[in-house]
Amino acid sequence: MNQKRLALINDLTGFGRCSVAVELPIISALKIQCCPLPTAILAVHTGFKNYFMDDYTDRMKNYIDSWRLNNLTFDGIATGFLGSAAQIEIVSDFLKEFDAQVLIDPVMGDHGKIYASYTREMCVEMRKLLRFADLVTPNLTEACELLNVPFPSGGVISDSDLATMAANIAARTRGGQVVITGVTLNADDGSNITNFVYDNGAIDFVTAKKLGSDRSGTGDVFFAIVAASIMNGENLTAAVSRAAEFVTRCILHAENLNLPWNYGLPFEEFLTELS
Repeated sequence: MNQKRLALINDLTGFGRCSVAVELPIISALKIQCCPLPTAILAVHTGFKNYFMDDYTDRMKNYIDSWRLNNLTFDGIATGFLGSAAQIEIVSDFLKEFDAQVLIDPVMGDHGKIYASYTREMCVEMRKLLRFADLVTPNLTEACELLNVPFPSGGVISDSDLATMAANIAARTRGGQVVITGVTLNADDGSNITNFVYDNGAIDFVTAKKLGSDRSGTGDVFFAIVAASIMNGENLTAAVSRAAEFVTRCILHAENLNLPWNYGLPFEEFLTELS
């Protein structure tokens, strides 16, 4: 038996519980070796007023070259925030070279708006990256951008429209698995959050109560659990259910601790329960 190995392409942030800082321990707790490839290094994430960031674009190729020269292989490759069109191109070349299961979290925007740092060129290039994906986990804003369609009014959508969007995204991937996260359905009263699961034509819904306000790193926690669970052979709905339940527990604990939103989820309290 060999332990599975995952290359994790994302930024590394020192404070704020997001990106690699949460994904690495969670993936490790799920018994997968996690090997980070940094896209940037930040002291705190951009949800803080004063942040230091060191862009890692110019060093990513040398980093990857070292992996290549040491004949390293990976069972999976997961991607998160990519800070430029150049980084997306580097990642595209990496995915072509290393044969592995590819899990893409297209971190592009939220609440109907693309992040200020994301250019039109980057959105186009991210759409091209889908062809490598076995699994892609956009929120509704990102799903709309990947398909180049308008964001629905008020961020509320029907299950039939979600199914159409997921099918259209899946058709652009190689693996056919899509999770559209954090959705408000028009048949709901707004008190729930739904994750829409599309697995090669089969659909499912994983719903949880909406708790508190948005918190940094929630998507990273969710994605890490789903990615590692899929690599461990779980079916997609089971992986999403596990992730949603874990995130809910962490949010409740954050609310009890009265943590500021940009301090992220206190996942450490429950980390040992994942294994």
